[in-house]
Amino acid sequence: MSDSSQWLGTTEAAERLGVVPRTLYRMIDEGQIPAYKMGRVIRVKASDLDAFLETTRVQPGSLAHLYPERVDGQP
Repeated sequence: MSDSSQWLGTTEAAERLGVVPRTLYRMIDEGQIPAYKMGRVIRVKASDLDAFLETTRVQPGSLAHLYPERVDGQP
């Protein structure tokens, strides 16, 4: 089965992201992650989840605001 046709349930997709299902549902509802309703269940394509993960990758040098220089000059 190719990755583009691999379907994940919401529990499996949430686990893959490291979030609880409620957070996954919010992300789907906000349009961050594409999802498909098949009957009574919601499915996520593995390739869509991988594409989402690539968009959230942290770029080197973008976190300096999280560790500002100390006033006393110490790192």
